Amino acid sequence: MRRLKTIPDHVIVPFLQQYGLKLMRVANQTPIPYSFWGNSEAGRKNTQMYVRDDTPLHSLLHETAHYVCMSETQRQSDLVDAGGSALEEAACCYLQLLWSNHIAGFNMREHMQNMDAWGYSFRLGSTQRWFNEDSEDARQWLHKHEIIRADRVPTWKKRTDS
Repeated sequence: MRRLKTIPDHVIVPFLQQYGLKLMRVANQTPIPYSFWGNSEAGRKNTQMYVRDDTPLHSLLHETAHYVCMSETQRQSDLVDAGGSALEEAACCYLQLLWSNHIAGFNMREHMQNMDAWGYSFRLGSTQRWFNEDSEDARQWLHKHEIIRADRVPTWKKRTDS
């Protein structure tokens, strides 16, 4: 499982800044504020992303994807649960995977393995099978909201509609 302690801030900070997000490091063993899952999982409040050294990279990417995919109304909420539809959740999973190859020292194959090890569940039994065979609706949703281009390249924009 790739943890944030293995990814230097000079790699993660500019990635987050593209979306107007700020990395907030929390001391090890300290509860992560606004984390939905607790333990080492990333948390978010407004534009601040909370992590520890033991936070899985996929967790930070998933919470970032929620921020990018949610409506402006959702972004302004203080709720720990991002809300949104099942399709929006799938879009978050799809987007976080596309970002894999934009993080130095990481890649989509390792990301998929990390997601499977963590326990993401997809109808086809694995992240890779879902991405390759059952994620067209998520891809279309991201394209419709101009979060990715038709060729699956991120636009580095966040959703702007309600």
